[in-house]
Amino acid sequence: MKIVSFLVFLLILLSFALLVLWFLKRKERKYKFTILAIPLLLVLAFGCTYIPHKIVSIDPSNVSKITVFDGNTGKDLEITNVTDINRIIGNLNEVTFQKGKPSFMYMGYSFRTTIFDNKGKSIEELIINSNDTIRYKGFFYTSIENSIDYDYIGQLVRK
Repeated sequence: MKIVSFLVFLLILLSFALLVLWFLKRKERKYKFTILAIPLLLVLAFGCTYIPHKIVSIDPSNVSKITVFDGNTGKDLEITNVTDINRIIGNLNEVTFQKGKPSFMYMGYSFRTTIFDNKGKSIEELIINSNDTIRYKGFFYTSIENSIDYDYIGQLVRK
């Protein structure tokens, strides 16, 4: 899936480059402004994704279960205890993350975590690598405010 996304991105980039070359051949002024404005807006939009933000903002009362797969041991855990759910979701809600490098081609992880709503539908998936690093939607994110309760999740999984 990630390779397909990357190939689509390259195809879009190539198409955009061809469009820019076509516009450059034209001598009209109104197109030259468009050629400068569109890439600037795209760069600004992409740059905004690196502004620190909260990844998880879920009401713990809307969570029915959390599944955690320990990539180190191969153990799978389904957390349904309300106290554990409240603690994990409350902690993740408090952490602010900074987007980092892409996580493509990286193997292995600590805790693959899936959060389910009261209807049993998956509402969030992320990989917790340590008390300050997660993998989310193809990128590494580092906590800049607070930290992930990594040890608590580890204790639950290794019971």
